[in-house]
Amino acid sequence: MGAFDFNVIVKALPLLWEGMQVTLLLTALGILGGIALGIVLAVMRLSRSRLFRNLAGAYVDLLRSLPLVLLIFWFYFLVPIAVGHPVGGFYSAVIGFILFEAAYFCEIIRSGIEGVRRGQVMAGLASGLTQAQCMRFIILPQAFRAMLPVLLMQSINVFKSTSLVYVIGLRDFLTAADLIGGRDNRLTEMYLLVAVVFFVICWTASQAVGLLQRRIAP
Repeated sequence: MGAFDFNVIVKALPLLWEGMQVTLLLTALGILGGIALGIVLAVMRLSRSRLFRNLAGAYVDLLRSLPLVLLIFWFYFLVPIAVGHPVGGFYSAVIGFILFEAAYFCEIIRSGIEGVRRGQVMAGLASGLTQAQCMRFIILPQAFRAMLPVLLMQSINVFKSTSLVYVIGLRDFLTAADLIGGRDNRLTEMYLLVAVVFFVICWTASQAVGLLQRRIAP
């Protein structure tokens, strides 16, 4: 292995971009699916039904106590056994991310919903809206505005966690860099690039969250 060679990075950019596309797609699906399922879980946790509250609470407690890498591993190796055919690395990772992140998004969303003043809900009900309509038109819009910075910070964590898909051989950005570095004996250049890219993206997103917090602060 010789001195640092920037040309190694330039030559590897097409393959690295392919890996980054996987990383970004996995991040987007994990966030969107996690928020969607998180809303359902949050509503269940706030339900008057003890059964719904207990089921959602057990789900959140269980998923938050498991390592994400273990969940991805389970879906990749155990689900094909249960369904009788391969699920594939990408879909295993997506399912694992959605189920895992939903437990965290659930608590964020639940906190946001509880932060909406009860008087506004009562006013909506008095005006003829149903409980579901109040949730859709009054509670969730206000809750999302208040919890948006926290949701974005959790989304940054999702992006960083995508590197865990190496356990199932999915060629994301980090895995692509590792393969290129091993092939060309240039691991230093590749790992340095990965560190810089992750730092720039996460730092930029964190700064955006801070700016958003200052703008929506009362």
